[in-house]
Amino acid sequence: MGTQTCDILIIGGGMAGSLAALALADAGFTCVLAEKFPLSNQKQPLFDGRTTAIAYAGQRLLDKLDLWAPLAKGAGPIEQIIVTDGRPKDRFRQGGTASGFLHFDSKEISDGDHTQPLGWIVENRFMRAAFIDAMQQKEKITLKAPASWTRIVNEGGHQMVTFENGDKVKASLVIGADGRPSPVRVHAGIRTSKWSYGQTGIVCTISSARDHHNIAQEFFTPGGPFAVLPLPQQRASLVWTETTAMAKAIVSLPEPELMHHLENNFGPYLGELKLAGPVWAYPLSFLMAEKFYTDRIALIGDAAHGVHPIAGQGFNLGIKDIAALRDVLHEAALAGLDIGHGSVLERYQRWRHFDTAALAFGMDALTRLFSTDNAALHLARSTGLGMVNKVAPLRKFFMRQAGGEAGDLPSLMRA
Repeated sequence: MGTQTCDILIIGGGMAGSLAALALADAGFTCVLAEKFPLSNQKQPLFDGRTTAIAYAGQRLLDKLDLWAPLAKGAGPIEQIIVTDGRPKDRFRQGGTASGFLHFDSKEISDGDHTQPLGWIVENRFMRAAFIDAMQQKEKITLKAPASWTRIVNEGGHQMVTFENGDKVKASLVIGADGRPSPVRVHAGIRTSKWSYGQTGIVCTISSARDHHNIAQEFFTPGGPFAVLPLPQQRASLVWTETTAMAKAIVSLPEPELMHHLENNFGPYLGELKLAGPVWAYPLSFLMAEKFYTDRIALIGDAAHGVHPIAGQGFNLGIKDIAALRDVLHEAALAGLDIGHGSVLERYQRWRHFDTAALAFGMDALTRLFSTDNAALHLARSTGLGMVNKVAPLRKFFMRQAGGEAGDLPSLMRA
């Protein structure tokens, strides 16, 4: 037992917490990262079957922190995005001419001869392993795992955090990166808006007979979005949203029946499909913290907000949290200010809360608009997609939004 002193204690060793530790250590802060489970668990192939969309502004941050190189080989570039109001088999039966059709092409926002992908699809297990390996090489990062905290006390000039084994960490700032349940957020007394969508995301990786040509497809069906996300080696990650009851029935099917159901829903455009790994299911819900800080506590990632995967923005919001908080704390430290003081963290709140809430509630509205087979709403949304598709400035605006370039960008995310 003993007391360790650091600038910042990060509670939660998932992707957001790990990336925060790396970004803050890069800015010169001493960090302790505490995770209640062994970090080696996250490097197991079956720990997390999901993939994550990384927008191109987020990729810049990973590149500047020397984290992109170990991820690049296994990342699937998104060169085009096609959004359709209807099931895959219906659009391809119509030859892709339905009015509810939107096409984004990275060439439209390219810089001269250089074409920048709109984003990348990365398997979570690769990202977790890369972040853990990088943290283990950083002198300014101390890893405490497994370690569960029992008490957080604000002692005026610092937080004193006590762990189950009796160890203590004294830090100017505690960052809650401990997921949607976030015991840190609960301890801080920060209230949330939250609800369930009554939907479950079915996630699996497939291999296909035909090449996907680095095109991400998203189809809006009454049960929810059906996304086909490109991976290397003629594979794709599927994120198939259904009502919870339907999803439970689907994932319980034997593999031949599940594949028959999938192919019947999917259509022929990628040819014969084969499962390339386990099938996973995750309940979908919404969460928004009423604020992202209290005195000496800041929230990032899913501890601050949890959104529907309809636009693949979940982790990208967390990346922007991390980058903005890093800039705020770095500038405060250079000015000789107390990085945990509420007046410093208020700037982080102003930078991130409104933009995040606007995007989150906007995606919530889209989810409700598209997860229905109401004929009038179907006509309105199909017409809207068709109009956006015909107006180049609007297409470019939405592409830059999807690429994470909207608003005031933190320094690590700028070109």
